[in-house]
Amino acid sequence: MILNLTPHPIRLYATEREDGSDDLDPHLREVIPPEETPARLATFEMSSGMWPELVEFGHAQNLPPKRDGVQYIVSLVVALALADRRNDLLVPYREVRNSTGTVIGCRSLAQPV
Repeated sequence: MILNLTPHPIRLYATEREDGSDDLDPHLREVIPPEETPARLATFEMSSGMWPELVEFGHAQNLPPKRDGVQYIVSLVVALALADRRNDLLVPYREVRNSTGTVIGCRSLAQPV
């Protein structure tokens, strides 16, 4: 089972899907809807009014514990922060872009290591 802990649906396309089309349907394999609460990294602002701002990125929030048979799609920053401790986190990989270059989906999911 794969649960989507990002704030938006994840569209998975077949590898032959080409970039540059605004039509979401060609070669669409699956849409994984988001869960109610996305996983995020906690932040602590260490400076105020400085440029650049100093921000400490902390522990993941709203990330369930590991469960047998369950993998979670999360943002790349969450997955990278926990790559040495969690092998159940996936990120969108090999993005699909529309005619303006906006990411509309991905061709694969990856596990950061």
